Amino acid sequence: MNLALGLLLYGTAVALFGPPILRRLTRRGVAPRLGVTAWLVAIGGALGSWALAAGVLVVEFAAIWRHPGEALQACYAVLSTPAHPHTATAAKVVTFVVSALVIAGVTAIVAHVATVAVRLRRHTHRHGRAVRMVGRRMPDLGAVVLDSPEPQAYCVAGRPDTIVVTTAAVDALTGEQLAAVLAHERAHLRGRHAALTGILRSTAAALPAVRVVTEGSAEIGRLLEMCADDRAAHSHGPASLLGGLLALLDAAAPAPAGALHAAGTAVLARAERLVAPVGVVARARNRTALLGVIATTVIGLSEITVGVLFCSALMN
Repeated sequence: MNLALGLLLYGTAVALFGPPILRRLTRRGVAPRLGVTAWLVAIGGALGSWALAAGVLVVEFAAIWRHPGEALQACYAVLSTPAHPHTATAAKVVTFVVSALVIAGVTAIVAHVATVAVRLRRHTHRHGRAVRMVGRRMPDLGAVVLDSPEPQAYCVAGRPDTIVVTTAAVDALTGEQLAAVLAHERAHLRGRHAALTGILRSTAAALPAVRVVTEGSAEIGRLLEMCADDRAAHSHGPASLLGGLLALLDAAAPAPAGALHAAGTAVLARAERLVAPVGVVARARNRTALLGVIATTVIGLSEITVGVLFCSALMN
């Protein structure tokens, strides 16, 4: 039970203190790929700790079924639990109720995440098929051109992956701007960003009160756009990409759910970093801080798990 308590407290600490620290370090997108990793490690550290704590609780409470007296005495000695059941029947009832609640809660969360993820995946696949049927495939662009008065460019993951650009966007952008915007969307598809954002959004929908998940999902989505910006700017220059993003910013119609829209997330912040990139020293300082946060999260979880397991082995 001390292992479960340690994991629970560690996960709670990561969930409470991780978001404000990471928000400060990733706000400007100095190192977006490393920022995505740091947020994922924080989310995984918090949820992983809680999941392990739930598993340990189920295993340890299950021991009450076999040895009710010894298990409850151990819990009382370690945590000073003011529980004094007088019969093995009461212990069995406690075992059943706690185990059932923990298993039911974890199962409900996993099922909700899976349901939302599958629904979103089906929606994007249907939209991709519809766009390929209605639009015109342009091999020279590597995209499907869709007749629309709204200037839009977005990508939809599916079988196959599809980049969609509207006729209004083709008319509004110069050749180099269009190439930069399409490179941005190809970077999303190569990096499997749609799958990652889909999983994170599904998890955030299942755990709306857990800030490290909800804020992490939004921040990772913003950082992934910056990652794609960097790939496109490297190929076509920041000026072309910036011009393309600003030209698409006036689109009134939102992109479909599950799609990654070039001008759909934090465009002003992205424009600022394209116009005024940080210096080498600031970049190195930011990367060092992010690596420190990642190392602290991983090492902390490892040390708690190994240390408490070792103590438990000595006690047994």
